[in-house]
Amino acid sequence: MVERVRIYGNKFKFVGIFDLSAFYNFVYTWLQENKFVIIEEKTYTEKVKPNGKEVEIHWEARKKVSDYIRFLVKLDWLVLGMTNVEVDDNGAKIKMNKASIEIMFTGYLEKDYEHRWETTAVSKFLRGLYDRYIIRSSLENYEEQIMTEVDELNAQCKSYLSLEGKR
Repeated sequence: MVERVRIYGNKFKFVGIFDLSAFYNFVYTWLQENKFVIIEEKTYTEKVKPNGKEVEIHWEARKKVSDYIRFLVKLDWLVLGMTNVEVDDNGAKIKMNKASIEIMFTGYLEKDYEHRWETTAVSKFLRGLYDRYIIRSSLENYEEQIMTEVDELNAQCKSYLSLEGKR
């Protein structure tokens, strides 16, 4: 069984004007450029409410690091009160969205994602020894790496929305 260890968790909230579809594409492209090859959209729900649309999105992005370690990043989006607005950009009218958006970033380290150490009780025991004594320093480096990558994604999202909101 895959052992999943939560390494990083953070969220941010932005209230203002932005283009949701452009932001969605920005985050997807960032994940692809950083070699997260498996990006799954687990859920996408839209509800029309009196004060605007409510959008909920759940993503899981995976990145193979080695034959034993894989990174998993979960992104949980919540967009509240989304309405369409027109913004004047140097004389041109651009359609954008006004809303409150909150994204929860969670980074995990997945060990033995190919289930190679699950065949017998002896191999499970050896896996424990392998984790504790043989690759302990490597695991610490991987933990730092996933923290850095998810924190960078968080910062990039904040920057994108800050710049987009100042148009």
